[in-house]
Amino acid sequence: MKCFLLAAGLGTRLKPLTDKIPKALIPVNGVPLLERNIKYLAAQGVTEFVVNVHHFADKVEDFLQKNGNFGYKISISNERNLLLETGGGLRHAAPFLNGSAPFVMYNVDILTTLSIRKMYEQHVHSGALATLAVSNRSSSRYFLFDKNNRLCGWRNVKTGEEKRVDCHAESLTPLAFGGIHIVSPKIFSNLNGFGEKFSIVDAYLALAAEHRVECYDTQGAQWIDVGKLDSLEAASKMWG
Repeated sequence: MKCFLLAAGLGTRLKPLTDKIPKALIPVNGVPLLERNIKYLAAQGVTEFVVNVHHFADKVEDFLQKNGNFGYKISISNERNLLLETGGGLRHAAPFLNGSAPFVMYNVDILTTLSIRKMYEQHVHSGALATLAVSNRSSSRYFLFDKNNRLCGWRNVKTGEEKRVDCHAESLTPLAFGGIHIVSPKIFSNLNGFGEKFSIVDAYLALAAEHRVECYDTQGAQWIDVGKLDSLEAASKMWG
């Protein structure tokens, strides 16, 4: 199993910490997020990683090299010249991820106890283009799913912005995204026309009318977004 670890972001919500180090190297109880997630994902069955880099890219690469890639095959997807956002970053990493098997896509600032293996199995069984980890929790933005767990829209409750997919659903359930995806490599042939940099959310919404993009309920698993300062203390209490 391969994993695309999204580690290129500027980490603006973690300033001033990220004025000196990249978000991926922010420690939780002394262990950098990147190291924690490589070890967690490896325990879930991931054997090969692709890490994208932009902000303090050299520090991320030096950290991996110093630690011998923790014994795993790790490739670097270089975004030094331009931060490509999640969609553009995924397309840029296609040479490392293309193939016949689905892969994991994972935000480096997420810590969770979710069983990636079970989520992966559901994805393979469903034949979906992408499977998104979600939960029923408070958020400012939600994906909208029909009764068959198929993506039908997106909503920003703060701005009132809403985007819909033509799926003919009578009612939709808003669920918060957890920063974890299982993605079919078939997606790469469908990412033309989005420009050089774009959000994978926009791609999912554009493709969902013709391709199955579904959700996976993470209820029961611990989960925290460590991408903001007030989450660091909580993460330290949850993860030793």
